[in-house]
Amino acid sequence: MSDLPILVAEDDEDIASALQRGLGRAGFEVVVAHDAAAALRLGRARGFSAAVIDVMLGDEDGRDLVRALRRAGMTAPIVMLSALSGVDDRAEGLEAGADDYVAKPFDLADLAARIRVQARRRAGGEPRGPALRYDPERRLASGPTRTVQLTDREGLLLSLLMDQRGRILSRGEIFDTLWADTGGSSENVVDVYIGYLRRKLAPMSDFGLDLRTVRGRGFVLMETSE
Repeated sequence: MSDLPILVAEDDEDIASALQRGLGRAGFEVVVAHDAAAALRLGRARGFSAAVIDVMLGDEDGRDLVRALRRAGMTAPIVMLSALSGVDDRAEGLEAGADDYVAKPFDLADLAARIRVQARRRAGGEPRGPALRYDPERRLASGPTRTVQLTDREGLLLSLLMDQRGRILSRGEIFDTLWADTGGSSENVVDVYIGYLRRKLAPMSDFGLDLRTVRGRGFVLMETSE
């Protein structure tokens, strides 16, 4: 872990104080910003080894802050905190540029461990990405404990989901990418092949992945939590 401090963006003073004390006991130096503007100024002005950002910063959206910090050049791992724990909430946080997403209430020891894990990954100490590997030529999905043979179309769907890991893909978006030029199919074919993948890869935790349906929005492939 770098000797640089951790940036904490949290508008609730009690939670910010608890984070500063708890992460301090875990060996981190902590710099607190109570709003998005202050956090962005700090992120632009100095280096940080990691950032912990609440999704709700008063009237501001912490995901917008994550995007702004990434545009400003921050490469340090970012962990988002939120009282919102739904699949789509987590996916939107990761899509904004966060490395991990922790629901409140959280354990400070667990948060500190997650920060260290993400810092090691950024530094190259641990491989990034899920345990799943896909060989498109042989159409083999391989994990630490087993290998599964896929059909050509199942493999194309898995490749698309892996390329867009952490991002919600709508049914129409998947259909347009994989089936629109085949003729004679409807968007229902997407649900059919999502079902095929789930059955063939079940349990997906063997591959370090979770394929979830986000009601009214589509599908998202995510890494399972550490």
